[in-house]
Amino acid sequence: MATFVLVHGGGHGGWCYKPVAQRLRAMGHEVHTPSLSGLGDRKHLLSPAIDLDTHIDDVAQLLEFEDLTDAILVGHSYGGMVITGAADRQPGRVGHRVYLDAAYPVDGESLHEHAFEMIDQARQTMRQVDGVDVVLEPMPGFAAFFGVTDPELGAWTDARLTRQPWKCFAQKIAFTGESAMRAIPESHLICTSTIPGRDMPLLTERSEGRVWDIDTGHDLMLTEPDWVAERLDAIARI
Repeated sequence: MATFVLVHGGGHGGWCYKPVAQRLRAMGHEVHTPSLSGLGDRKHLLSPAIDLDTHIDDVAQLLEFEDLTDAILVGHSYGGMVITGAADRQPGRVGHRVYLDAAYPVDGESLHEHAFEMIDQARQTMRQVDGVDVVLEPMPGFAAFFGVTDPELGAWTDARLTRQPWKCFAQKIAFTGESAMRAIPESHLICTSTIPGRDMPLLTERSEGRVWDIDTGHDLMLTEPDWVAERLDAIARI
């Protein structure tokens, strides 16, 4: 079966993939759900040094030290920046890139530039905590910002959201081997509401038609775990 590395987005942690990971493991797949430095269960590592490169290294080093090959990298939201960078650094260990309602950057682009309206809104609430400029400050009901509207699931999500270092959103991604990275097959699982802001012809061309959408909230790995797991399993069988 396949090996998945599920990479979360801003303010989240590996915990957000728990429902999808359980389903994929039940199907027989190997699943890794790392929390990026300073986030989730690694929030105690928050420091001014953490930026996009730090998070790309988190995933690239996981691929190397776990000796993973033909891994399916899945990135949600900001995680799209991270898996693109990790695939650029470790193309020989990646067999597929999956963008889960995620950023799809070009070389030299930051998330702030890529998704300006949403990320600039977050920038307006930036504050400093222990010398770190942070955004996405957790508060009761904040799960709704990510499209989690079920009260029970929202409370579970609220309890786990963490602050996001702003430098991760501001730093521009820099490719070192873009042609090799682009040669890795890719697929896109997106929320229907985000289609108007995407270059759908480009996504369809680069993914050879492997683009699926569903009408749900941005945190679709939480709101629609069956659908996400089924699509990922289908991608693994391509």
